[in-house]
Amino acid sequence: MTAHAKTREEVVQELNSDQLHGLSQEQAAEKYALYGENKLREKKKKTNLQRFFAQFKDVMILILLAAAAVSFVVACLEGDAEGFFEPVLILLIVVLNAIMGVVQESRAEKALEALKGLSAPHARVIRGGEEAVINAAELVPGDIIRLEAGDFVPADARLLHSVSLKSEESALTGESVPAEKDAEAIIEEKAPLGDRVNMVFSGCSITYGTATAVVTATGMDENPHTAGAGHALQRRLGDIPRDKGTAHRGPDGDRHRTGGLQQRDAEGAA
Repeated sequence: MTAHAKTREEVVQELNSDQLHGLSQEQAAEKYALYGENKLREKKKKTNLQRFFAQFKDVMILILLAAAAVSFVVACLEGDAEGFFEPVLILLIVVLNAIMGVVQESRAEKALEALKGLSAPHARVIRGGEEAVINAAELVPGDIIRLEAGDFVPADARLLHSVSLKSEESALTGESVPAEKDAEAIIEEKAPLGDRVNMVFSGCSITYGTATAVVTATGMDENPHTAGAGHALQRRLGDIPRDKGTAHRGPDGDRHRTGGLQQRDAEGAA
């Protein structure tokens, strides 16, 4: 949707919403059933068997296996029964190492999921004329959201009203300073992301000012250029160090940083 190239009224009308009252609860439920959760698809989780075999991709493990193979061949050529002790011991260590790796990865993944649940981002939304705080995953196109300094944008949205609004978009544009926003601006359809001053993008932070905006896209329907910046908390949580030794790996991580309202919710839950 080229919301940046249209007036606020046109965007709101196309999304069957209302600037003052937002979507009704019935409309929101229908759109939620149509568009699904406001989340990016996550990688399919590895099974324990896949994790087990993944341990053998480590360079140190491969070196140990090579050493065990050489020791086994030497023992066979020499016909020395005691010579098999070393390769068997190495294989035992490698297998135990792999089992420990699977156990620790499983525990780390469970802890990560628990942390994500605790830090689930929220959004201020107007539905049926009333303001409410909901899980950001429940947002749908057409929702009217409110933003202020310290918040992270929960979904791509077209600004309706803004007061001295600035958004940190360095992950998208490479600019070192926050981008100034203007709800009244109408931008050319083919304008680059950094010039779309009447839009805010998923995962970017509000550094100054306040605004009201209408959600234009959620989840996998968001602007493909913002996919890398969206859902930053998921990305950061996925980067939590999980190293357990030179021969072990951590589980794969997956894209909402906590700020403003979101951070306060997380602190309240803690």
